[in-house]
Amino acid sequence: MKIKKLLFEKCQKYADQRIENARNGMALAQQAANEEMKSSAGDKYNTGRALMQIERDKYAKQFVEAQKLFQALDLISLTKHFNKVELGSLVETSNGNYFMSISMGKIDVDGYTAYSISPASPLGQQLLGKMEGEKAVFNKKEISIHKII
Repeated sequence: MKIKKLLFEKCQKYADQRIENARNGMALAQQAANEEMKSSAGDKYNTGRALMQIERDKYAKQFVEAQKLFQALDLISLTKHFNKVELGSLVETSNGNYFMSISMGKIDVDGYTAYSISPASPLGQQLLGKMEGEKAVFNKKEISIHKII
């Protein structure tokens, strides 16, 4: 369970960083739009302002997506015992270890490597609902489920 807790904490830090980056991006885009307003006039002003708004909107979307990461993490129980693969389970397979949480990619903690994947991802969908000893097929490759934590 210690490994799962450490994986979870890495996912939280990743989500925190995504939110911070989006906030900073929105603030910088807004600041640039404000600067554009002070230094320009006419069509050039309108074009510059529109571009800064597009940039701010891009970061706002990233912020919303980062918040969704936290919503998914909030649904995870670190103390639950899993009989089948579902959100929050750590799955040890013939193809590697997978933490069913958010799509973050490879995580290394205390010499243990796992891939943080979303249950909605293509691989997550193939593993979801499977039990120890069962097999899943992903990219024409058979994956044996050895252990679910």
